[in-house]
Amino acid sequence: MAKTSEKNSKNEKKVKDILKVPAEFYYGTGRRKNAIAKVWLFEGSGKVSINKKDPLEYLKTELLTGLIFKPLKDLKLDGKYDVVVKTIGGGLVGQAGAIQLGIARSILTLNPSFRNQLKESGFLTRDPRVKERKKYGRKKARKGFQFRKR
Repeated sequence: MAKTSEKNSKNEKKVKDILKVPAEFYYGTGRRKNAIAKVWLFEGSGKVSINKKDPLEYLKTELLTGLIFKPLKDLKLDGKYDVVVKTIGGGLVGQAGAIQLGIARSILTLNPSFRNQLKESGFLTRDPRVKERKKYGRKKARKGFQFRKR
C-alpha cells in the first residue's frame, strides 16, 4: 500500500510541475508567410516574452516591437496583460506580423465586443501574400531560363 501512495504523490508533483500557467488565460494563433505565432494573454503587469526573450532583444528593432503592441495600445490594454509568445518559421518581419494577429485574436477571446475596433484597424485580417511556388521548366516561380537565338 505504501508504494501506491508514493506513486500518487509523484504523479501529483508531475502535474504541479506541468501546470505553471495561471488558470485563466486567453489564446490566439497568428500566421503570416511561413511564420506561426502562438500567443497567450494572462492578467498581469504588462510583461512580454517572445520565445523566452525580451521583445526588443528578439525582434531587434523598435519598429517591429511597436508593430506587435498596436492592438493592445489601440484598445488601451497595454500594461494590464502579460503576453507570452512562441514563434516558429519565417523571418523576423513575418513573425512580427504573426504575433500581431495572434495578439488581436487572443484579445477577441478575452472580450468579443472588441471585434469592431480591431476589424476597423485591420488587425484581424490575415495577410494572404505567400511566396509563389516554383514551376517546372522555369528557373524560379516566373523567371524563365535565358533565351539565346544564335
